[in-house]
Amino acid sequence: MAERRRGAALEKALLDAAWAELTDHGYARFTMDAVVKRAGTSPPVLYRRWPDRDELVRATIAHTLRENVLDVPDTGSLREDVLTLMREISATRLQLVTVMSVNLASYYQETGTSPGDLFDPSTTGRKEAVDVLFDRAVDRGEIKPEHLTERIKSLPFDLLRHEFLTTFAPVPDHVLEEIIDTIFLPLVC
Repeated sequence: MAERRRGAALEKALLDAAWAELTDHGYARFTMDAVVKRAGTSPPVLYRRWPDRDELVRATIAHTLRENVLDVPDTGSLREDVLTLMREISATRLQLVTVMSVNLASYYQETGTSPGDLFDPSTTGRKEAVDVLFDRAVDRGEIKPEHLTERIKSLPFDLLRHEFLTTFAPVPDHVLEEIIDTIFLPLVC
C-alpha cells in the first residue's frame, strides 16, 4: 500500500500533476478531474486547496516557476554572467516557456489575464536572483546603476523568450551574443 501524502508533499504532488496536465494537454483540456486522477487522490483533496481550475492554474504556474529558478552565475563579468545564464535558460527552459506562452493562450483569453500576470518575478523569486547579478556588476564598476531600470534588466531575457516563441527551439549562441553585445550592454555601460 502506498504511503499517504500529507502537507507540503501532497501539495507538491498535486501541483506537479497539474503541471503535467498543462504540459500534455494545455489549458483548453485541463480539468480538475484529470489532475485528481494523475495525482492519485480524490476530488475533495484537490478542491480543499483550490476551488476552481483557474486558481489551480495560478498556483501551478507559481509553483513551477519557483522550482525552476536557476542559480545565478558569478563569472566576474556582467557579459559572461548574463551570457551564461541565458545559455542555461536556452538549454533547459524551452518547454517551460512554451507551455507558459502557448499552452496557456486560452487561459489568458478566458480569464482576461496576460503572461505578465503569471510571470510576476517578485512572486517566483526570479527578480531577487537576477538582481544579485546586476548588483555585483554595479559593485565591480561595470555598469552605472542609474541605467538599470526594471525593463532594461529584463530586456535580454525578454528577447530570449521572443526567440523561443518564434522558433520553438533552443537559441543559438551567436544570437545570444548578439542580444548581449549589440542590444543590452550598450544600454547599461
